[in-house]
Amino acid sequence: MEVSNDDIADTYRKLHANEHFSIEIPDTAHQISQDSWLQAGFVLTTGINSAYVLGYSGAVMVPLGWVGGVIALLVATAASLYANILIARIHEVGGKRHIRYRDLAGFIYGKKAYALTWALQYVNLFMINVGYLILAGQALKAVYVLYTDEHTMKLPYFIMIAGFTCGLFAIATPHLSALGVWLGFSTLFSFIYIVVAIVLSARDGNRSPSRDYDIPGSKVSKIFTTVGAMASSVFAFNTGMLPEIQATVREPVVKNMLKGLYFQFTVGVLPLYAVAFIGYWAYGSSSSSYLLNNVSGPDWVKTAANIAAFLQTVIALHIFASPMYEYLDTRYGIKGSALAVRNLTFRIGVRGSYLALTTFVAAIVPFIGDFMNLTGAISTFPLTFILANHMYVVAKKQELNRISKIWHWLNIIFFSCLAVAAAVAGVRVIVVDSKHYSIFADL
Repeated sequence: MEVSNDDIADTYRKLHANEHFSIEIPDTAHQISQDSWLQAGFVLTTGINSAYVLGYSGAVMVPLGWVGGVIALLVATAASLYANILIARIHEVGGKRHIRYRDLAGFIYGKKAYALTWALQYVNLFMINVGYLILAGQALKAVYVLYTDEHTMKLPYFIMIAGFTCGLFAIATPHLSALGVWLGFSTLFSFIYIVVAIVLSARDGNRSPSRDYDIPGSKVSKIFTTVGAMASSVFAFNTGMLPEIQATVREPVVKNMLKGLYFQFTVGVLPLYAVAFIGYWAYGSSSSSYLLNNVSGPDWVKTAANIAAFLQTVIALHIFASPMYEYLDTRYGIKGSALAVRNLTFRIGVRGSYLALTTFVAAIVPFIGDFMNLTGAISTFPLTFILANHMYVVAKKQELNRISKIWHWLNIIFFSCLAVAAAVAGVRVIVVDSKHYSIFADL
């Protein structure tokens, strides 16, 4: 028996009839329904192959070792693809497109879920952007260290430079679809630092004596770092903003988004695997949270890789900041020409303030591995896995058989337990690190 979207919509109306379900969903001020699936695929691939990829040797492989690390990344890839497919398939549930994650959750559950989902998503994207600014600052500092022995410039200063650059890019790029040609530059920049990281790591690995692959730490610390590394592996493949990216895709929106996801999880994951595995092979348990700090080679090559990492981070940060920009632009009616005085002034003031706050937080606590762990725990797990499975069950319950429902509920329970464990581990790591580093630390 085929169930139509109208039937599903009627079911929702009945479910929420006694809850005074009413959410006003504003039309977006940004461009939607115009981009090809390939552009969406490059947006997704830009996210997973950002400069964060340079940290997975240290953040995932070191705490888990060869067997655990490889299995964790492969399982995280399969689980993330599956969960994102679920979200993509209910983009048009109820006979309309849901262009924001919170809109979809609000339509299915009601007002409280709308607000909770927005809060989770905001935390997720804000923390990702904090991490990007730390990465960008590290890339600039790495260039600085190559050419001077004075070291008078500390990491917080480079983070501030990165924040200012991201602010200029945010002002010049009004919405997500406007990235356009910048996605090509992003791919080029990613290619540069990924190739350099792989080639120089492989060369170092061939020249080095046998490496230590033992998992560091006491028995207790290993438990917490293992759970945290699992959260980092999940964080590697997920955006936490799939409906917002899907909103940019032209019709047929579900079919095209699935093409973009398949592109991300086939072609897109190969560079990530290569950097993570080769970096760990070359340096073992001494792999850095920023792999370019490990490599040896010509200064000009390392300079090019670090500058490429910095520039790609500026573009990637804009992707993950775009839901907040869209919310603010829509809330205050910022439409029309990007160069209109009112629109330009608004972007300078509001986006500049948002990035100033993000930069300040990044400069205070530049512990990038900790952010990856905690972000995966408190927001990526709920948004990508728990909500994805539960929303799919609610939206498709008339079409799912008993076995399918049990399968989704097992996923919900498993990832809920994992999220709690990862959150505890993430908080513990931050507390431990805060004992070793002061605020505005120069890492």
